[in-house]
Amino acid sequence: MDKVSGKLTVFFEEPFWVGVFERVSDGKLSACKVTFGAEPKDYEVYEFVLKNYYRLRFSPAVVTDVKETGRNPKRVQREVRKQVQNIGIGTKSQQALKLQQEQLKTERKIVSREQREAEEERKA
Repeated sequence: MDKVSGKLTVFFEEPFWVGVFERVSDGKLSACKVTFGAEPKDYEVYEFVLKNYYRLRFSPAVVTDVKETGRNPKRVQREVRKQVQNIGIGTKSQQALKLQQEQLKTERKIVSREQREAEEERKA
């Protein structure tokens, strides 16, 4: 059976609050960036996840290492504190988001080229 895990990191990126959804499935990480605008309350983030999670456009998957270990509660608490203080997102997530950005860019180029060619054919 495959194990799927997800993580949401919300941070302030001048001038907006941003959320990064990370999803690890079959040892591959994919990410999605969402701009919230004003600082979201906990209940607003929860409501957003419930309503919009399945509509999010995740990036193509990037291979990553998944560690399976027992978790000491105090260690988990320290890690959470470090993550809250840490600004930004993990490098794997950045790679996944960059890959998604490039993919959307190539899609836009293809569509605009087709429209331009159709316009030229129409004029001819």
